[in-house]
Amino acid sequence: MRKERYRKIAATFCAATAMCVLVAGCSASTERANYQPGEIHDPYEDFNRTMFDVHNAVDQAVLEPAARGYRAITPKLVRDGVTNILRNLRSPVNMANNLLQGNIEGAAGDLSRAVINTSFGLGGFLDIAADTGLEYKQNDFGQTLAVWGVDHGPYLFIPVWGPSSARDLTGLAVDSFADPLRLYLFNTDREIWHYGRMAATGIDTRESLLDALDDLRRNSFDYYAAVRSAYYQRRQAMINANRPAGRAAAQASSYEGYPDYDEWDW
Repeated sequence: MRKERYRKIAATFCAATAMCVLVAGCSASTERANYQPGEIHDPYEDFNRTMFDVHNAVDQAVLEPAARGYRAITPKLVRDGVTNILRNLRSPVNMANNLLQGNIEGAAGDLSRAVINTSFGLGGFLDIAADTGLEYKQNDFGQTLAVWGVDHGPYLFIPVWGPSSARDLTGLAVDSFADPLRLYLFNTDREIWHYGRMAATGIDTRESLLDALDDLRRNSFDYYAAVRSAYYQRRQAMINANRPAGRAAAQASSYEGYPDYDEWDW
């Protein structure tokens, strides 16, 4: 029964991913015809603004208070440790995407970080690898698609998750489904640990964004447009750093100052 269930899940996932890729591909041709590269393509702005308002209501009622409470009762050392553990658990996904992008050096760095931090950093609680020069560099399948030449596609705002695009939403689906840890937990009837990890990731990321979003909300004439622009700038900087010509420049960290996570998980 369990194998049958996973076959159905896999079939559904493949169909959804194929649809997302088709949407991204179709929108890519539309984008090339209607706007210049680098511009933000937001054909569903009215709908996105509605979803943005829904998200803000949920955020201010639940997510932001939870993040502020987490910051208030948890020492920074512990919060940093939680971030390090979550990054360490993501190492296989980062490594796989570096390999798909042809970045062997980046994949080797991900593997080295995982081995060092797991062995000598209390299971990843301490980022020992960073002290040796192996800094954390997030990677995801949305970036891989971009390196392969796939455009953003239309901008999308997903309540609770945050800003995205047709391409990045496809990347999120692929990364989530192919994550080895998720596959292991679901195949051993330990799904609760996966959902716990998701909750921890959400709180950890929202806490890291508290100051940045407060500043953006306070100083923006149009908060929606400001969030959209910040998302595109961060994603483009990450993608440029992963392209072969940009890897040397990546050492200068062109997206320094933004929280290190694959999505702005709000």
